[in-house]
Amino acid sequence: MKFRWDKKYLYWGVTALTVICASMLFYFGIFHMDVLIRGFRILSSVMMPVIFGVVIAYLLTPVVNFLEEKFFFPFMKRRKIEINKKKKKAVRYICVFFALLFALLIIYSLMAMIVPSIVESIISIINDMPRYVQNVGNWLNSILKDNPELRSTAIDFFNSYSSKMETWMNVQLLPQLKEVLQQFTTGVFGALVFIKNFLIGAIISVYLMADKEGFLTQGKMFIYAAFDAERANDIIRGCRFVNKTFGGFVNGKIVDSAIIGVLCYILTSVIGTPYAILVSVIVGVTNVIPFFGPYLGAIPSAFIILLVNPMQCLYFLITILLLQQFDGNILGPKILGGSTGLSSFMVIVAILLFGGLLGIPGMIIGVPVWAVIVAGLKYLRNSWLKKKDLPTEDNLYQDVDYINPETLEPVKLVTEEKKEENEKKKRSFLRK
Repeated sequence: MKFRWDKKYLYWGVTALTVICASMLFYFGIFHMDVLIRGFRILSSVMMPVIFGVVIAYLLTPVVNFLEEKFFFPFMKRRKIEINKKKKKAVRYICVFFALLFALLIIYSLMAMIVPSIVESIISIINDMPRYVQNVGNWLNSILKDNPELRSTAIDFFNSYSSKMETWMNVQLLPQLKEVLQQFTTGVFGALVFIKNFLIGAIISVYLMADKEGFLTQGKMFIYAAFDAERANDIIRGCRFVNKTFGGFVNGKIVDSAIIGVLCYILTSVIGTPYAILVSVIVGVTNVIPFFGPYLGAIPSAFIILLVNPMQCLYFLITILLLQQFDGNILGPKILGGSTGLSSFMVIVAILLFGGLLGIPGMIIGVPVWAVIVAGLKYLRNSWLKKKDLPTEDNLYQDVDYINPETLEPVKLVTEEKKEENEKKKRSFLRK
């Protein structure tokens, strides 16, 4: 006798098995969290070259596309060279090579120009700390000479904290700095591991960028095989939205921060700010963090300048204020546009949430990730509203009192002022 599957019992059996497995995983995750964390760290360390490769490929893909669309293919068309599959592949590898070479040249140039100056500036600050403390003390004496009591309190307060900072710099920071530099120059294991991961990641990125259409095709085929056509279309549209939001924000923010760093160096050099390269690097790097970044960069930079020349610190703060106004109102919107679509409140929530969970990397990627989450929630909300035959436009729900159960249309809330206005119109009409 041929055995027949009962779909009803099969469905309940699979559901029960899924619930049991999920419960076991939940129990294991709650009571053996250290094992999961250790396993995750081992897995992440093993997969780190792949992660490097994906990140490098994702950041350099716009450069590859730009070289293909703006230089090589137009050049081949002008020369009337036939663009077949074999030549497209050759052009792709050439563009990938130039993109990687371009990235390596930028990294090497920045390291060669900036790192020695930064190290020299830090060592100079530490060595000249007593003189800087004396300068600030003299400045406090000069501006508070008419108020002896306040001057005495301010001087004592400043001397207390300056001595603590000087001790910290000489006892902890300087030895650690020398140790870090020694480790970097001698090539310790950690640096070798990083270089190994980066090199393997660069090789992986070559294959990812060279055959990115093939990987995307395989991904689409898998999605259409696993889901029905309507659901698969939604997933692919969601992936495109994630790529547009995340890629547009990250790449745009990097370009924006680089421009701000260069402008900061030019302006600080013009006004004669001490340690212009150091403070410009701090401002440019921290500018990658949305909203809080400019403040995180300006505060330590201003403190460094304050130790050397208090008046230059004031000029620097004014310069940074003007620079951030330019970035927030002109440069940032021009480069980033509406890549996230989040309000200022949502941006702050995203930075605080992901910054608390992942630290500095979380503060950088928190905004685009939160934008994707918010967009997904809006999509689910609109889907549920459509299933109930309710409108999905936001403005229709503003000041809504209730939904008419018969027509399913929002009814606006009538305020007391509106009621009085309607009564006046009614009385005026009756008089006529």
